[in-house]
Amino acid sequence: MADNTLDGISTAGSGSQGRNVIIYVTDGLRPSSVNPEDAPTLYELSQKGVKFVNSHSLFPTFTTPNASAIATGHYLGDTGDFSNTIYTGYPVFAGGLTGTPTPFIENDAILSDIDEHFGGNYLDEETLLAYAREHGYNTAAVGKLGPTLIQDVTQGNVGADGKIPTPKTIIIDDSTGKTGGVPLSPEITKLLVNAGVGATTPDRTNGVASTDQLSNGFSGNNTTPGTLAANTVQQQYFTNAITKAILPYFNEQENDQSKPFALVYWSRDPDGTQHNQGDSLNSLTPGINGPTSKAGVKNADNNLKEILNYINSDPQLAANTDIFITADHGFSTISKQFTDAQGGKVSDYASSLTYPGVNPGYLPSGFVAIDIAHELALPLYDADTATADGKNYALVDPTQGQRPRNGDGLIGGSGVIQDKPDAKVVVAANGGSDLIYIPDHNPETVNKVVDFLSKQDYTSGLFVSDEYGSVPGALPLSSINLKGSTELPTPDIVLNFRTFATDSNNPSGSQVEIADTALQQGQGMHGSFGRGDTYNNMIAFGPDFKQGYVDNAPVSNADVATTLANVLGFDIPSNGDLTGRVITEALLGGPDSIPYTTGILKSAPTADGISTYLNYQQVGDTSYFDAAGFGDRTVGLTTFPESVTSVI
Repeated sequence: MADNTLDGISTAGSGSQGRNVIIYVTDGLRPSSVNPEDAPTLYELSQKGVKFVNSHSLFPTFTTPNASAIATGHYLGDTGDFSNTIYTGYPVFAGGLTGTPTPFIENDAILSDIDEHFGGNYLDEETLLAYAREHGYNTAAVGKLGPTLIQDVTQGNVGADGKIPTPKTIIIDDSTGKTGGVPLSPEITKLLVNAGVGATTPDRTNGVASTDQLSNGFSGNNTTPGTLAANTVQQQYFTNAITKAILPYFNEQENDQSKPFALVYWSRDPDGTQHNQGDSLNSLTPGINGPTSKAGVKNADNNLKEILNYINSDPQLAANTDIFITADHGFSTISKQFTDAQGGKVSDYASSLTYPGVNPGYLPSGFVAIDIAHELALPLYDADTATADGKNYALVDPTQGQRPRNGDGLIGGSGVIQDKPDAKVVVAANGGSDLIYIPDHNPETVNKVVDFLSKQDYTSGLFVSDEYGSVPGALPLSSINLKGSTELPTPDIVLNFRTFATDSNNPSGSQVEIADTALQQGQGMHGSFGRGDTYNNMIAFGPDFKQGYVDNAPVSNADVATTLANVLGFDIPSNGDLTGRVITEALLGGPDSIPYTTGILKSAPTADGISTYLNYQQVGDTSYFDAAGFGDRTVGLTTFPESVTSVI
């Protein structure tokens, strides 16, 4: 007889009517991190359920873009969530900001502000959780600030009275119980308090001083290593909220034959720990493969185990709950100086100058904005810092050791804070890739910037908005589904940074990337188009999924909501056309396998012979993007001339 359980979770089901679904997001988890020692629960699920061995994060490989895809089933050209830091086209003052047009959007108040500016829902697509809520399901999103609210993003919007109405979806994140947080209903607050959980989320300090290495939020600096502890206290709170209050509340209603539920848990670990880990200051090894990062993986695995234990405690609940586990992206170790395993040094203007808190010869955060401003001979303003009178953006003089505070730069223009910045170029710094906007859409400026960036050692691949036609050295945004129906400003140029591996036997698990970040060399980052960042961990388990099935076909985060909507019988309306597919081969009764094709796109070359290559896969009309970049500058990229199927 087939084994239909995983510690009591049944895979025997009859139809999907009234099915419960859980999406468990292990932020930044790489497939190479899932093993019996560090992640026993995830490993067992991957063996007994569906293991996706050809999975994909969407590029740019950051959290909120992939949160938007997981929530809606749409690619980024439709959701407009192009990176964690985007250009909004107007000054944002929400969340304590000083009028920045380049906000970091992992913040409830900022998401609400952008919603209001763009018609009440900046994604312009209905999410799986919102549709479930509107059709009689109990719904909840718990976990990391930003991507949690994105799962039902309008639930954080401010009403006419200037307050956030009590949402129908339970939202619990870092801000719960604090100023700016999404409120909880009196009923849920009472449940949390009576269960001994409490109604205020603890910070990431783990109960110690914020400057202590046991504080998970401590990132250190260029001379002091970062954290040596996982995010245990905060995530235990989230897990307790789910297992001691939310699921008992949902399950009680279900036993009364009332409502099924849809729940998303967004585990900050291992991402938060891998970013801040102090195991490898200024060293590329062990990088994000040290003991602290492994503790972050184990922490996320433990949280999952506790949630499964609750589900297992009720056979009926276990037999009726599908679980889809995914990661928003992979992960890499940061390089600020070296661009290859032999120790090649970055040669650019920004790294030749001296900055407080930056090692000599290392790239400072904001190096892209600094370099472009120098190349164009235009003034550089800090997009995130206002002058004392609050009327202007602060002028940045790199020759005096100054750099944009968060890396975001406004280049040219007057530097006056106004309804729409008059900068000639806007750089939204993000990490393993940057977004570059040309507000006046001047083709000459676009071509100058692309030509300059194509010559930089840190660059590996450029993408340009389709409106500019064929730009030598760059592929169009449409080739990677970044050109769609969104009303948010679309980047004119997307810059991918160079990646390389320190272990040829495990390139995606040892990827290193140049990163535009204030974090240190040896710490962790993502965002690039290297396979180490696009290769995320994905598993599915439950009554509607096959047992012991290895799926070799390409899948991505855009397929999660699409597949679960199919399981639940939902017909979610759509505004854009850039959608994922139903993963039919993973479902019970689905085909044994599904056909797919592979190919390579190549851009027109620059005068120096530089082209951007893109490796992709295709299932029907759905595209999956493996890696992209210049020649030998991207992990996992193939550029064999005989394999190139198209030149753009």
